[in-house]
Amino acid sequence: MTYPAYLELYEQGVLRERAVAARERLAACVLCPQVCRTDRLHGEAGVCRVGREALVAAYGPHMGEENVLRGWRGSGTVFFSGCNLRCVYCQNYDISQIARGRAADAAELAAIFLEVQGEGCHNLNLVTPSHVIAQILEALVLAVPRGLRLPIVYNTSGYDSVAALRLLDGVVDIYMPDIKYSDSALAQRYSGIPRYWDVARPALREMQRQVGDLRVERGLATRGLLIRHLVLPGDLAGSREVLRFVAEELSREAWVNIMDQYYPAYRAFDYPELSRRVTPQEYATVVGWARALGLHRGIPLGGDR
Repeated sequence: MTYPAYLELYEQGVLRERAVAARERLAACVLCPQVCRTDRLHGEAGVCRVGREALVAAYGPHMGEENVLRGWRGSGTVFFSGCNLRCVYCQNYDISQIARGRAADAAELAAIFLEVQGEGCHNLNLVTPSHVIAQILEALVLAVPRGLRLPIVYNTSGYDSVAALRLLDGVVDIYMPDIKYSDSALAQRYSGIPRYWDVARPALREMQRQVGDLRVERGLATRGLLIRHLVLPGDLAGSREVLRFVAEELSREAWVNIMDQYYPAYRAFDYPELSRRVTPQEYATVVGWARALGLHRGIPLGGDR
């Protein structure tokens, strides 16, 4: 098993210091770019709809992730309820928007992490973690001395604050951000968030600085950056500019999963431009843009240029 990054920080006492620093920021919450300043430390729910304790919707081995994450025993996903985005087309809106899930304090969350490890998963995949960084760090402080050794995957929308990401430097082994838009006005319209493109670019640069390009050993990702990009109908995601940013400002060796599984969900039918699936031609065009920019890791063959 790959030696996870966070073990050394635990031995040095740094992991505990990071957990304390993150917890203090909950008192007037500034852990995500919404900067809602809600007193989550004393139970008030922030913009994310979550207060002091994390809400967990589901956890366990997941075979639907990228091959380099799921391997042959599955990626150990922990789905956190709540979200700092408000995507009108969210396919998991009951978890993200309605925030269905059970509260878990640090001890319960640590037990979940260890249970996932006990099921033989290749990694600990934290899904929608941006608003529960403090809770995750607190749980890790308890789980590591009890034997947690799984590499950590930070599975995020890309709407992360650089200051919060620095609390995770040396903790996260694999960053897996989705770059959702290259147009902040469209991000505001469809995801209810300000300044997405201005926030996501420095966040991705920080992730790249921390972990570098994705490393794969014996078919499994061990460390690095794995980027996802969901193609939207009518190129509403601004895919060419997203891919240009990745190729020219991050790395042409970046691993990019261009996803074609968009379908109208939640409130998407209230927006005519979002009320259909992506066509094969639209998807092939985006793949072609990626390959023309020199991106090749994770990119399928073919595509129009």
